Amino acid sequence: MNIGLTGGIACGKSTVSAMLVSRGALLVDADQIARDVVQPGSPVLEQVAAHFGQAVIQEDGSLHRKKLGEIVFGNTEARKQLEHILHPPIRKMIRDQMEAYENQFPDKLVVVDIPLLFESDLSFMFNEVMVVYVPPHIQVERLMRRDNLTESAANNRINAQMSIEEKRKLADIVIDNSGTWEDTLASVERFWLGKGLS
Repeated sequence: MNIGLTGGIACGKSTVSAMLVSRGALLVDADQIARDVVQPGSPVLEQVAAHFGQAVIQEDGSLHRKKLGEIVFGNTEARKQLEHILHPPIRKMIRDQMEAYENQFPDKLVVVDIPLLFESDLSFMFNEVMVVYVPPHIQVERLMRRDNLTESAANNRINAQMSIEEKRKLADIVIDNSGTWEDTLASVERFWLGKGLS
């Protein structure tokens, strides 16, 4: 069985994924895969450089994320072109890793952590989608504290994604992470036992 795990920024996705892994789930990390596909010398990185110019490559051959971010941030057309290059190989690696885990460990839960799962229309890849939820005001407070941001900067980041309330409506499973760590752990335990996972 597999689940897609998502949530909003500063909602505690990594906390919940760590709880699931500690119970024996296998984790596929989309952010890590997104970094892996643009390793120095990779064909994907070469495509990015061919499209956006050598300025997006640092002296050591790695991707200059800040420079690329400056090009695509606020430029919808450029962002779409970047997604067109990156998304297919990222999705392929996610699928390959999921399949490898499912074939090797058929009785284990495979958890795929994808921050922008709904925004990228990836629900179809999973048996169920789990959303880690906190109310918007807690999301703002946590993001301000975590990244040392002003309230308006935190709101800008949050508003760049689909709202957490919207994600909650689309979820098959909701883990409320607005209470204590113990409360969240209890919710994860209930999910785990409810699925009959061992």
